[in-house]
Amino acid sequence: MENSRPAHRRPSPTPHDLRVWRDFVETGARIRSLLGARLQAESGVSAGDYSVMLALSEAPGKRMRSSELAETVGWERSRLSHHLGRMEKRGLVSRAPSAADSRGAEVTLTAEGASRFRVASVAHLRAVQELFVEAFEPPSEADLDAVEATTLALRRHLDKI
Repeated sequence: MENSRPAHRRPSPTPHDLRVWRDFVETGARIRSLLGARLQAESGVSAGDYSVMLALSEAPGKRMRSSELAETVGWERSRLSHHLGRMEKRGLVSRAPSAADSRGAEVTLTAEGASRFRVASVAHLRAVQELFVEAFEPPSEADLDAVEATTLALRRHLDKI
């Protein structure tokens, strides 16, 4: 027997909703593009390299299992594996079988990688200041608090999905 009640439908986004969404996505993409280009130009480190080195620099012993690293940087394992291969050839990271689990690998930030990360961090932080923080001129704690509140609301929502 067919249900005679109409299915509950979520409302479609309004034109205003879609404009705000598109502005949000395009602005985020532009910031990431500018940050990545400056990082590469000023330090010779790609945005992907920087993400990997940041995660490793914050890990105990500057090492992580590759599966944990993939989750931390938000990449699929195959993408990470290919990227790590390129970083390994440049001496930024090393990979070795995991001592705890022979099926996995541990990735370690090398001394060269740590040195390049420090140089890249100077360029990256300067670009973050110029491209993001200085957008809120005059400096306003309230503006940054509003961005933080929006980001937290989005993260909480996404964590439920």
